[in-house]
Amino acid sequence: MENTTGLRENKKLRTRHRLAATALELFLERGFDAVSVADVAAAAEVSKPTLFRYFPSKEDLLLDRFADHQDEAARIVRERPAGCTPVGAVHAHFLSALAERDPITGLCDHPNVMAFQQLVYSTASLQTRLRSYTDREVELLALVLEAEAVPPLAARLAAMHLVAVRRELGRENWRRIASGQSADEAHAAAVAEADQVFGMLAEGLDRTLPTAPASAPATASAPE
Repeated sequence: MENTTGLRENKKLRTRHRLAATALELFLERGFDAVSVADVAAAAEVSKPTLFRYFPSKEDLLLDRFADHQDEAARIVRERPAGCTPVGAVHAHFLSALAERDPITGLCDHPNVMAFQQLVYSTASLQTRLRSYTDREVELLALVLEAEAVPPLAARLAAMHLVAVRRELGRENWRRIASGQSADEAHAAAVAEADQVFGMLAEGLDRTLPTAPASAPATASAPE
């Protein structure tokens, strides 16, 4: 029975990946607004109802990969080392991601990543849908902070600031790459800007948010 369940789940995962890959190829080729859900379903050889079982909207066909990052800020803060503040943890993680040219930082000049980001940042409906992913990221991070005895309003406001900083730094880095700079050329400025902006946050939030306890990193899990 377990093998049957595992095979079924693997098949669903392969179908999901095929749908997302097919959609991305069509969107990049024709433009997001010029491709319909029916076009994607036909190219992937599935019915529209089948496609909607995997993706609730056309926008999610492209943005679903952001779902993998919705709990990232929460995880970073929850698992931060002893003595580290939430701002310090998110700052350090962002600098590490910049060094690795992680696409989520915007500092990636791989042609496929650049084409994807151009599509996202130039399509109004995708920007609107992306905000729902950001809202979920804020919600999950706020829950982690609340688990550390931060009052709910303060937790949400702090989470909003941390998530917004990551998002806007990513957008600014994308602008650098879109203007013609390579990721290597833009790296120093991206690091300096991250240091400046997270420093601004630290001056306020580090006075009110708790550092991680000396015994062990916090282990409270945010509900899905």
